[in-house]
This record gives sequence, C-alpha cells and structure tokens, in this order.
Amino acid sequence: MKKKIDVYEHMGEILKGVKSGVLITGKADDKVNSMTISWGMVGIEWGKPIFVTFIRENRFTRSLIEKTGEFTVSIPVDDSAKKILSFCGSKSGRDVDKAKELGFTYEEPEMTSVPGVKELPLTLECKIVYKQAQDMNAMTEENRAKFYPQDVDSLFTGSNKDTHVAYYGEIVNAYVIE
Repeated sequence: MKKKIDVYEHMGEILKGVKSGVLITGKADDKVNSMTISWGMVGIEWGKPIFVTFIRENRFTRSLIEKTGEFTVSIPVDDSAKKILSFCGSKSGRDVDKAKELGFTYEEPEMTSVPGVKELPLTLECKIVYKQAQDMNAMTEENRAKFYPQDVDSLFTGSNKDTHVAYYGEIVNAYVIE
C-alpha cells in the first residue's frame, strides 16, 4: 500500500538517503533498470519540487531515461537494502536483469511510466524538466583529475572517464510503500 507524502517534509530523509545511496530507475522499450547513485540534490526550482540526479553519459540507465524523460528515485529507510544498492552499483543492466538476479520487486507507478523499487520504500516519481551535460572546462583541475581521469576505458562498469548529465526531475508524486 502506498502512503502519499509531502516531499518538503521528507527533504532531510531524502538527502540522507542520497548520501549513502539510492536507486535511480529508468524504463523504456520494455526494459527496466535501476542503478545506485550517491550524487544528487533535492530542492525547489520554478516553484516546483525538483530532484537532480547526475548520471554518467555511458550508463545504460541514462539511455532509458533519455527515451522517456522520466525516472524514479527509490530511497531506503533503513539498512536492509545494502545488498541491492551494492549490486546495482556494480553491475550493468546491459548485462544482467538486476531485479531478477536479486529478487527485488518493481512497484507500479502512478504518475510516470517508471516503477519504483518496493524494497527501498520512499519513492519519488520524476519527469525531466531540464538537463545539462557537464562541461569539463568549467570544472576545477582537482575535480577533473580526481573524478574524470582520461586514461580509463569508459565502456566498463565503474569507469569514470566520461562526464555526467544533470537531470532535473520535477517530483510529480512522492510516497512511502508500506
């Protein structure tokens, strides 16, 4: 059962989740994939609640999000999802069906086409209202060297050669799965 929440009342809990890891899920062409992120922001822009996620250009989930313009954020409320977060942060959806492999459950969405993950019950359904690719020339040299070394193949999971795209998702629905 889903219990609607006021996203503004849960900002601290959302950010605490991002710091330790949350799942971003995309869906397109009957493919669903969740990936772990720990870079993100929640706030207000254009008078709307917004979740900003940063996804590397070469990630499979990014290709799904690009096709639909939607994503969900699934946030753990305790430590029970550590295995899911670890697995989804180290395997590519190009190679493995993560939900099938781990046995987690996709929850039917209400306002988007993208499901949340039942085992990470605080869910944000988001529709992209803006996106921006990072500009390597606008970064400090320190961050460029630390987070985007150019001597790494960008095709393997865990690579860090390619930059991120910032996706600003309007939070069109927020709930806790009970």
